[in-house]
Amino acid sequence: MASILPPDIMALQLSTIDLLTAMFPTPGELDIPTSTTDCIDRLRNWCEDPSSAPPDTPARLDLAVRLPIPSSDQIIQVNIIVPLQHTSSETELDEPPPLSYTLRQPEWLSRAELASISADMPTDDILSAFQYIQDTACAHLTSSSSSTNPTSNPNQPNQPIIRAWFYFPSLSTREKRDDLVRTAPSYSLTGFVLAGKPGVLCLEGESARIDAYMKYIKTHSWGDIPSHQKKVSERFRQTEAVERVFADMQEITDSLGERSGQRANRGDMQALEAWLGARGLGRRLRG
Repeated sequence: MASILPPDIMALQLSTIDLLTAMFPTPGELDIPTSTTDCIDRLRNWCEDPSSAPPDTPARLDLAVRLPIPSSDQIIQVNIIVPLQHTSSETELDEPPPLSYTLRQPEWLSRAELASISADMPTDDILSAFQYIQDTACAHLTSSSSSTNPTSNPNQPNQPIIRAWFYFPSLSTREKRDDLVRTAPSYSLTGFVLAGKPGVLCLEGESARIDAYMKYIKTHSWGDIPSHQKKVSERFRQTEAVERVFADMQEITDSLGERSGQRANRGDMQALEAWLGARGLGRRLRG
């Protein structure tokens, strides 16, 4: 017989929903029905006061993320199931039951292509799944574009400058941050990296060079990190009339930490928005 998750485990499930809400704040990006929001609020109150009676709880919550595909105007819908009950015979759970997710077929993917993407999709980490979906779907789009326009060359000179924003649920390792800064000039990229929870990476440059840079970072700089820990999600790309704001690639963690009065390894989104606003990029974190 299924039982509601214990309060501490339930709190972990709710924190995952909170992370998704923070990553996809723009209306239309994350679909959470009103009834689901009400259920989340009741569960959150119960987790804060476990001595109270647990609320009526469904077996699961259903969410949907409309995930943007890099270097395109396309999106793909990821349907997410968040379990709220368990059938374990053990009296204590060490971790919450895993999320499950499926893809809704968009018009620009064939059924066979969708099946190919779904077959190798990571099943143990939603953020790794997001990154895999974006990378693989982008490759399908690029392949399709090349086959219909064989004269196109993404590496040709004078490509327009874009600005791409990436989120890390956590970015703390100094060596990895230094690699992000050191590698960028080789790809003619400028921008900044901010450590913390979440970590933020902003890149300015040609779209193809940004893609190549991120591929290099994941393959070489992060080659010693297990794939499920390479958690980075592209938030969005600015493609219209973008001009470089940053003269080089820089680490801004220490300066923001001092400014906000927080520990230097802890991201402060309000301080970051103010810092960006001073450079003409106000509210860019919101898309």
